[in-house]
Amino acid sequence: MRATLRQAGRATVHLTVAGAMAFGTYLFNTVLLITAIGTVAVIGVWLLPETVLLVRRIAGAKRRLTTAWTGREIPEAYQVIDGPLTQRLRTAVRDPGTLTDLRWMAAYYVYGALLLLALPLWPVGLVVDGVGCGLLHRRAVVLPWITRLADREANRSTSLLRPSPKALLAARVEQLTATRADAIAAHGAELRRIERDLHDGTQARLVALSMRIGLAKRAYDHDPDTARKLLDGAQEQAEKALTELRHVVRGIHPPILTDRGLVGAVRALAAGAGLRVTVDVAGLADDGPRAPAAVETAAYFVVAEALTNAAKHSGSPTASVRITRVRRGLRVEVADQGHGGAAESSGSGLLGMRRRVAALDGTVRMSSPAGGPTVIEVELPCVW
Repeated sequence: MRATLRQAGRATVHLTVAGAMAFGTYLFNTVLLITAIGTVAVIGVWLLPETVLLVRRIAGAKRRLTTAWTGREIPEAYQVIDGPLTQRLRTAVRDPGTLTDLRWMAAYYVYGALLLLALPLWPVGLVVDGVGCGLLHRRAVVLPWITRLADREANRSTSLLRPSPKALLAARVEQLTATRADAIAAHGAELRRIERDLHDGTQARLVALSMRIGLAKRAYDHDPDTARKLLDGAQEQAEKALTELRHVVRGIHPPILTDRGLVGAVRALAAGAGLRVTVDVAGLADDGPRAPAAVETAAYFVVAEALTNAAKHSGSPTASVRITRVRRGLRVEVADQGHGGAAESSGSGLLGMRRRVAALDGTVRMSSPAGGPTVIEVELPCVW
């Protein structure tokens, strides 16, 4: 009985908030009317995209309310409204999500009124004894009814607010366009870094090596001792050039990933991070299946970047790395107990990390409030 009462209490809260939102949509009629008149009159056409954005926020609040009741997230699929006024108007009108939200709002005018009328009925059932029925029996009848009413309201909202296949496809295309642009930008930056490393490091050493060998050839006949010293210097330059080349190669695909796998490579990163780093691994075994090379590389560089940032900026002496094999891919979490405040705009490499992950259709979530802690969580999809 207590469980039923608690569930009915949750249902009451849900229906009360839903009823308040329904009442709010009636008041929103005035905004829609003003927008329609302004659009027809042209002088108020700028109101249209702003009103669509407001409708999105109202629908988003309803999605969150419904998700909190059902436990099933309702996805959003909107096109970004920005740019000049003509572009904003075009996007607001053509976005399939606009029609979905307006259809939900129109339906909400109808069943929202029924919801407002139904709300007072169930408390009445709790205090009125029927003929031959005690209060406890009356509660047993009414409480499940209010829960079913909340279920029906949530199911109705879910069906109306769920994006259409066309909207989902449009949102997916927009997402892929953005991630492709980010991937191209990240790839271009990586190529420029490799070119800079080769030009400033390896090429300079190879030029010096060639000059030393040339000088040694000239001095070989008349001054063998000088030629020998020059050749010794040339050997040293060759070794440094090889070191530079290995550094560049590690920036493309760290050989340690091939030799030790992701877990071993991350443990090596932790050992040389300059912090006390704990590494926790779940679902990965040295002799088990490995993620694709691109996924392992992205995960490796995420850990490397996060630990570098922690050592440089966090002020924390410790950090933790957790790598988990999940059903749809790989999850990487790096945390430190520093002073927080990390941001992508601060030039800490977080934007490059996000671009690298987005290129693989992964996600990055970061929490870094002032005072800490900083937690970076990355999910990389892959097939095991």
